[in-house]
Amino acid sequence: MMSHIRKLNNPAGERNKALILEVLFKFLDKSRPNQKLLEISSGVGMHAAYFASHFPQIHYQPSEYDTSLFGSIEAYRAEANAPNLQSPTAIDISKPCSEWDNDHGINLASSAESFDYMININMMHISPFECSEGLFWNAARLLKMGGLLITYGPYALDGKLSPESNVQFDASLRHRNPAWGIRDVRVLEKLSKANGITLKQMFDLPANNKCLIWEKVKHLQK
Repeated sequence: MMSHIRKLNNPAGERNKALILEVLFKFLDKSRPNQKLLEISSGVGMHAAYFASHFPQIHYQPSEYDTSLFGSIEAYRAEANAPNLQSPTAIDISKPCSEWDNDHGINLASSAESFDYMININMMHISPFECSEGLFWNAARLLKMGGLLITYGPYALDGKLSPESNVQFDASLRHRNPAWGIRDVRVLEKLSKANGITLKQMFDLPANNKCLIWEKVKHLQK
């Protein structure tokens, strides 16, 4: 059932959306038609509406585990001048895409290697590690060869987390839920390599966040 269609605020999203867009402009192809992008964990829908309006040639599919946010995603979608932006679909990224129960046919049978891009913003640190594992596992199977997975959020690097505000943030996350916590880029690289994906580039962005560009470089044996 669709929840009440009303835009929910996301102050952090308002602050970071233009910064992330600058990175997307470097990697998303604005000239090639009929591309496909799957956003995992779209939240209130602000980023989907904002990004889709800047890339009209990309079929933009938002998704969310928490279906109570669908109303907000639809409200942002209704305001956006973006015919390429689709209605949200329910995805549990911790599960294999072949098991996803949604109404857009996004599963391994129908969507294997069909997406040019996947994007995931501020999910890894506020979800169990199984969600990070699932993100790379599913990206390996849904992305085309050379396709990009773009992730954004706070990350540790080489076992070091800085500045102190991120250390305190990590402690508060783990206090709220022991399964949460800021992930280390090197740990994520192990996940990516196991799935034929490599870290292509890393950008340091304001508010102690990073934008990571991952590229699918290897076909996995079925």
